[in-house]
Formats: sequence, structure tokens, C-alpha cells
Amino acid sequence: MAIGFAFLWFFFFTLLSCSVSIAKIGPAFPSSLIRPEQLSQLATKNQLYETVYFTQILDHFNFNPQSYHTFQQRYLINDSFWGGAHKNAPIFVYTGNEGDIEWFAQNTGFMFETAPDFKALLVFIEHRFYGKSMPFGGNKDIAYTNASTLGYLSSTQALADYATLITDLKRNLTATESPVIVFGGSYGGMLAAWFRLKYPHITIGALASSSPILHFLNVTSPYSFNNIISHDFRSESESCYKVIKGSWQQIEDTANQQGGLDVLRKSFRICKNADVSFLESWLHTALTYTAMTDYPTPSNFLNPLPAYPVKQMCKAIDDPSTGNDTFAKLYGAANIYYNSSGSATCFQIDDNSDPHGLSGWGWQACTEMIMPTGGNTEESIFPASEWHYEDRASSCKYMFDIEPRPNWITTEFGGKDIYRALKRFGSNIIFFNGLRDPWSGGGVLKNISKSIVAIVANEGAHHVDLRFSSKEDTEWLKDVRKQEVNIIKTWISEYYSDSEYFPS
Repeated sequence: MAIGFAFLWFFFFTLLSCSVSIAKIGPAFPSSLIRPEQLSQLATKNQLYETVYFTQILDHFNFNPQSYHTFQQRYLINDSFWGGAHKNAPIFVYTGNEGDIEWFAQNTGFMFETAPDFKALLVFIEHRFYGKSMPFGGNKDIAYTNASTLGYLSSTQALADYATLITDLKRNLTATESPVIVFGGSYGGMLAAWFRLKYPHITIGALASSSPILHFLNVTSPYSFNNIISHDFRSESESCYKVIKGSWQQIEDTANQQGGLDVLRKSFRICKNADVSFLESWLHTALTYTAMTDYPTPSNFLNPLPAYPVKQMCKAIDDPSTGNDTFAKLYGAANIYYNSSGSATCFQIDDNSDPHGLSGWGWQACTEMIMPTGGNTEESIFPASEWHYEDRASSCKYMFDIEPRPNWITTEFGGKDIYRALKRFGSNIIFFNGLRDPWSGGGVLKNISKSIVAIVANEGAHHVDLRFSSKEDTEWLKDVRKQEVNIIKTWISEYYSDSEYFPS
């Protein structure tokens, strides 16, 4: 049985240093897929959620004829826990990420598990240009034609979509007094935080999990991301760290020898010979995703993983039965990520499929989401390299014939000054970050005010708090979720109290 490897173009943020080669721009971020038995426990009589479509305007910020074109935006709704409009029961909204919204709805067990206690309505809104929320007649080929059509794909347009849809939904449900809390993880967490800042009259608070809102040019170091990955592996085993660090040169040296690609193919059980860059990306992705998803419990993300997968990778690398065979050690580590079932006989590492519909991120990563992550110091487990904005810009020019706007996001939402600004201006945001998550380097890691709170878990990985709970959850993870629930309860209580004094 051969197993394919999807590069997941720009799934979240660029991980590898840019070049004109699209493959080198790299993969990005996974999200969890919950187990079927968890779905069935929480499902309503018929299904987990109902699918609804909303007629959304194409351009919220102009008034030319093209702006008034519309498209069908998908959202998912579950009212089985809702206390009803007559009780002003809350509405929990997930601000959709860069992919199919059903994927994210099935990832966010925290919302389903807390909704009964809050008697909350659940809504998951799909991001424009992803999944089935495709402008231009729902035709992806047309929507992705060029910069003229993709120009309507941006974070600010998405936020305006959410504001419009939520307002219309509340009106249709006669629930204009129901408080709204927004939730999101990763890019969705960034959107949740930004939504609270841009539309405080629509949402009373936001839970932004693993949202690197500071991971932008001249704010966060381009070396931060890979430094954290390196620390994750080094903290488990110095010998494991050294094997990975030294392996890249061995791979290059072998590839340059006569018959070397065949040696690599056999060593890593690759189905057919491929350029060495594919092998390096394949290994890079396994190490990166494993660090991001280094959870204390088994998970089933893009690939099933055991609890503490970084530790398991290092155990495979340090296995004495592999002796001094670096490739055997690396293969054992990659097997943790790509072949937990043990059923794969070979790997198809040049499979560029996009099973979750994430290709729109390429445009976003080339226009406004310029997030430097590809730098490597001499201490990195990856080859030492510098990150240069010029490389990203030339790649984007090659792919889309556009110039990035690297400072737009920090101009629109704030950058270095965000702590000082939000201390006086903002309120009611929870920023969760796990320090084993490479993206935590661009996260908010300290409290900004009494109501803009940073919850930081030393052992936490990427948006672990939003996952479904498990009997194997650690005490620190239970405590994180308890803190989040208590803070949200305070927001809602304050809203109801304020409503008595300031009736609409």
C-alpha cells in the first residue's frame, strides 16, 4: 500500500524559505479530525449541524457595480443546545480558517462540549474562497483565475463577511440581544481576535487559540519558528537533535553520488525516485507538524499520532538497533508521522494534491500574510539559512504577478505597539498559546489588561485547548479549559448586567 504525501500549499503559513519553486514555499498547518465516536455522542438526532447558505456581497468596501455581485457563503449551525432568543441565550461563532468549514467544525470539540452549559447556539462560518463559499458562481477555476478575481480574498473582507452574516442571522432569529462570542484557532484565531477589535458592537469577546498575531515583518524574528521546533526535539534528547541536525548534509551528499537517489529511495521506502528537495520537504514537514501537534494524548490529525509524538520520534531515532545508520533513524522517525498503522509499503512523496481545499492560502501568503518563518540559526535542526523578504516577493511576483504588502496587517491591526494600544483600547480577548507550538513565538504571551488575558501552557502545542476532551487529558490542559470557560462566563454575566442598565 502506497501512501501519498500532500504538500498542503500554504495551508497556514510559509514554513520553508521561499524560492521560485512552489515546492520550496512549503507546507503549513494541520488541524485535528475528531474521532467518529465523539461525533456521534454530540450529534443531534439527525446530524452534528445543519448546512445553510447566506447570500454574501462580493466587496464590502467599494460601491462600483462589481462590488454588488454576490456569492453563496456556507455556514453550519447547531441549535440543539440553544436556550433560545426569548432568553437572550448566547451565540458561539467560529471564524472560519483557510479551508473547508466542516473540517474545522469537526476539529473544535471545545465549542460543542461547552455549549450545553452556556445554552449556546453554535455557528461555524466558512471563509470566502474556501470550501463551498466560492465567489464567481461557485466556480473555483474562475475564482482563482488571477489577481483580478483573487483580489477579493483578504482577511478584512472575511471579517466583514462574518459581521454581515452574524447581524443578519441574529435579526432573522429575533435574537438581537443575544451576546456573541467568537472562537478561532490558528489563522481562525487571528480572525477571532481581529473581529473583536474591529467589530466590538457585534461580539462581546473572543477566544483566540494559537493565533500568532505578532508573527509579522519587523515584529517577530524569522528564526523564532524553527528555534522552537529545534528546542522541542533537543529537550527530548540531545542525540536525537544531533542526528536530525547532521542528516541534511548526508542526504545532499548521497543524492550527489552516482546511484545516490536510488539509495535514498530504498532507505526511505519511497515509491519512485524523486528530486532530493521532495525528500527534504517530506522530512521537514514531518518534523514541523509533529512539533506543532506534540499533544499529551493520541490525536488523529492529517495523520494519526501517538501521545507525545516528539518523544516517540526521538525514541525511534535513538533506537540502538539502528546503530549508526542515520537514514534508518530518520525513516523510523518519519514513520511515526506518516505510517502509524504500519500498513504503508512505500511513500509517494511528490503528490501535490490538496485534499482540504487550502490552495487559496497561496494568495493570502503573497499579499497581506507575510509571516517570516524560514530562518535557521546555526543551532537549528534544519540547515542554517537566512530569511529574506526579497525572496518571498520574487516568488509571489512569479506566481501571481503581484507585489506583497508586508506591512499592511500590522498597519490595519497593530504590531509592536499592540500591548500599549490594547491596554487602553481593547477588552475581552483570551489568547491561548502552548510554548511547544512553533507559532507561539508570534503569539501574545502576557496579559495586556485585566480582560485581555494570555493563557500560556509550557507543555502545550497548537490549539490543544480547542480539541475534544479526552479521559487522558493532563491536569494542566483541564485547567486551561476551565480558565477559558470561567472567563467567558464572566463576559456573559457582565453583558447581561450591562443590559439591565443600558437596554436597547
